[in-house]
Amino acid sequence: MFTLPSRSPVRAQVRGSGLSAAFAAGTAIPVGDTPEGVALTPDAARAYVANRGSNTVSVIDTLTDTVTDTIPTGAGPTFPAISPDGTRAYVTIFDDGLVSVIDTATNAIVADIAVGAGATSVAVTPDGTRAYVTRQTTNTVSVIDTATNTVTATITVGDGPTGVVITQDGARAYVACLASAAVSVIDTATNTVTATIPVAIVPILLALTPDGAHLYVTSVGTSTVSVIDTNTNTVTATVGVSAQPRFVAVSPDGTHAYVANSGPGTVSVIDTVTNTVVENIGVGDEPTAIAVFPDGTHAYVTNTLAGTVSDMATTVVPDRGSTAGRTTVTLTGHHLANATAVHFGTAQAAITANTATSLTVTTPAGSGAVPVTVTTPGGTGTLGSFYYAPFPALTGISPSAGPAAGSDDEIVITGRNLAGAIDVYFGSTRAVIQTVSDTQITVRAAGAPVPGGTAVTVITPGGTTDGLSYTYLDPSTVTGVSPNTGPATGGTEVTITGTGLASTDQVTFNGTPAPFAVISDTTLTATSPPSGTDGTVDVTVTGPGGNPAGTFTYSTEPNI
Repeated sequence: MFTLPSRSPVRAQVRGSGLSAAFAAGTAIPVGDTPEGVALTPDAARAYVANRGSNTVSVIDTLTDTVTDTIPTGAGPTFPAISPDGTRAYVTIFDDGLVSVIDTATNAIVADIAVGAGATSVAVTPDGTRAYVTRQTTNTVSVIDTATNTVTATITVGDGPTGVVITQDGARAYVACLASAAVSVIDTATNTVTATIPVAIVPILLALTPDGAHLYVTSVGTSTVSVIDTNTNTVTATVGVSAQPRFVAVSPDGTHAYVANSGPGTVSVIDTVTNTVVENIGVGDEPTAIAVFPDGTHAYVTNTLAGTVSDMATTVVPDRGSTAGRTTVTLTGHHLANATAVHFGTAQAAITANTATSLTVTTPAGSGAVPVTVTTPGGTGTLGSFYYAPFPALTGISPSAGPAAGSDDEIVITGRNLAGAIDVYFGSTRAVIQTVSDTQITVRAAGAPVPGGTAVTVITPGGTTDGLSYTYLDPSTVTGVSPNTGPATGGTEVTITGTGLASTDQVTFNGTPAPFAVISDTTLTATSPPSGTDGTVDVTVTGPGGNPAGTFTYSTEPNI
């Protein structure tokens, strides 16, 4: 953490310090197998991590970033929540259908509350008297009386309830229902659903802004985050993130939302004023859950596949930008009031906003990795690091064409300086980032309004580049296979007719590749491979326009 004493020279204590750590995951803390949920105690001195694969809960000392205790649980611990007074941790045990109650003074399980199969997430009311538990395999939420550790109510919500959050006044609970593509709103006074808010398909997890005015909901089906106005219960914005978004958390000052993208192993940082992604931070393999520290200077991110928790610095957001400067950056720390100067390396930044815990600045031009220093009447200290990203360049795309309806096939874009890519567009259509490195991005393309060529644009911290094109094609068709019969020994020369065949990549007979030649956009020739049995099989033509098929019948020649 970063502290500027008011009457002494500045001292900086930044987690993950050093020029490389600010644009990486920082410290990686080994925990159990398949860590999913993570929750901080109110004083942020400890974190509780549910390790679904090893049936344990790891307790992390946040000062040293080390595991100090490992608590055995039932089968499938998923998400923890901490009571407001910090004395209890409530952990959902998915496979056993329980909520385990941990005494945080002794780290012993003091109760196992049966709630039923599929216990997924839990949220405790601000007064600590009740806990709301989603059961993903059902359409219900269980309500626990925390004084008696008993279930006192069962609420019917949408199908597949997964994430749950409760407002700061305790009046409402919001539940993401993945199978219903909706958020159920519960009145906690009556434990009834008072509203159902449609969102993008497969919503799973959600977070409220500190003022309760907006709700951020991740949707796996569309790789987006829906922003809900809680006054009107309507979606007011949809933010595209990278593949397989999981947990979302909002910074204590409400300026940023952090989304764990399981696919590419990144955390998308959303500016909550503009509802745009300003940065993608690389963390570990398959990030799932995020817990932001109360001072907003860093966050814990569980890496499910890696079996670790990343300690991710959030003191400089974004921590990458163009060498030309002019990047708007938020700096978070303590005792920042009346800052007189901010330097990126030796160059001075322009301060545009200043509070005791936050600075907004515009970066000067620069290059490479540089320290970010802040000067106040109390002295000068290093708040973090910033990397001036070189301008990107694109060198290739494969495949360079695909169906106008879109495709689940990955498209590989190659180039230079692509690390931290924020967005990829095919024309005006956003493509979802699946993986990213400095030399390669893989995406999946959404459909296009009409067939034809379109420009490919990549947005990175170093700038926006294009120069490649992708062609959307009408669906290819197969209208005939002639002759459509032949011996099981193979060797029959056939002519395949249809449309959109010029870019054919492969022809198969019942899944077996066949030699082929493209004659025109409407004609192919192919040679049937041998078949082990008689019968009619599919003749499939695979290419960027789709995988249309005709039929061919194998028959054994008669013996004399």
